[in-house]
Amino acid sequence: MKLIPMLPVRSVVASLSFYQQLGFTVEQFREEWGWAMLRIGEARLMLDQSICHPHPLPRQGIIYLYPDDIAQYHQSVKARGLDIPDLETTFYGMIEFRIDDPDGNRFWIGQPTDRTADEAKA
Repeated sequence: MKLIPMLPVRSVVASLSFYQQLGFTVEQFREEWGWAMLRIGEARLMLDQSICHPHPLPRQGIIYLYPDDIAQYHQSVKARGLDIPDLETTFYGMIEFRIDDPDGNRFWIGQPTDRTADEAKA
């Protein structure tokens, strides 16, 4: 079994640029449906404009992305031209940054610190 989140977007075409700057590649794209399947590593994500309501809804959830090397990934996203916040270490032991897509879908992108790994072993 696998799980693939589907996010509501106002325009799949407009959203693709943002997701490609995050490092996603387009696996499938159906402009006439307003739908796309994206991939980054082993993770997949669908974008669909048919489920986007005409009025923005409050965020219902967060997608957490775990790159293998947060510092390298952060630099590569910046190099692609996306304006992103600096990396921060959270109180719960993650090094991360947070960003919204053009439709307000929220991403937290992070990697455990050594402290987090040590606590998990205890």
